[in-house]
Amino acid sequence: MDLIEFFKDNWRAGVEVLVLWILIYQIYRVFRATRGARILVGLTVVIILMTLASQILDLKVIEWIIKSAAAILAFALLIIFQPELRNGLARLGSANLFSFSTSQQKVFLETLTEAVMRLSKKRFGALFAIERGIELDEYEGTGVTIDSVLSVELVATIFHPKTALHDGGMILKKERIASASCIFPVSQKQLSDRSLGLRHRAGFGITEETDAVAVIVSEETGAISIVVEGSIHRNLSEDEFREKLDEIFLINGEIHKEMAPEELDGENRRSGSGDRDQISD
Repeated sequence: MDLIEFFKDNWRAGVEVLVLWILIYQIYRVFRATRGARILVGLTVVIILMTLASQILDLKVIEWIIKSAAAILAFALLIIFQPELRNGLARLGSANLFSFSTSQQKVFLETLTEAVMRLSKKRFGALFAIERGIELDEYEGTGVTIDSVLSVELVATIFHPKTALHDGGMILKKERIASASCIFPVSQKQLSDRSLGLRHRAGFGITEETDAVAVIVSEETGAISIVVEGSIHRNLSEDEFREKLDEIFLINGEIHKEMAPEELDGENRRSGSGDRDQISD
């Protein structure tokens, strides 16, 4: 009887907790892939730790500073994270956020796999950037708009060495080819593997600036690589490539770093393959 009475008296609190949990989770899904997410998480942790310390140790000055700066900090965050908030709220209002269908993605990933395998066999150098949470509009504007359904034949035609659009990168968004011959930012990190050319450096660069996934096909060796958040997975077979795409886009969307750039030197000694791919300036 006591348990029934407890539920009768506190069921509203349970509903409130459930609603807040759903809201917080959806906000997390929206903002977790943005460039400012890590900064926001770090700042939140610092504020929470300082608040707890001020309460436990009775630090009056720190407590006063936190309370006084709260309004200013909230206003500053709105300005600093304005692009992320705009994109996040746009995604929050979309129906896709609450209904996730993988059938279209599976077709897209399978087509991409077939296209990459054909490029690899023909030794056609290629660079793809697959858009995720952060929009690639600023890089899309540097190339030629395609806005077409992804197909193996179209990809092979675009990256053919004798076509006008084969230099630069291709941007894929919403399971379509958005544009080709795009200029991506080149990574400024000092890589221990000097055999990596501008195509790979551009793959590193676009994943350092955004949450996009870069796919690279070596023109010299036909080797296939995936770069995610500045980490590279090299010399992938067809099965490994397909599994890695499924892991990134279909299983849980979380990226598991396999090899940091500074670790590439030892890997290349084992593989014994060089890559001097170039991308047009």
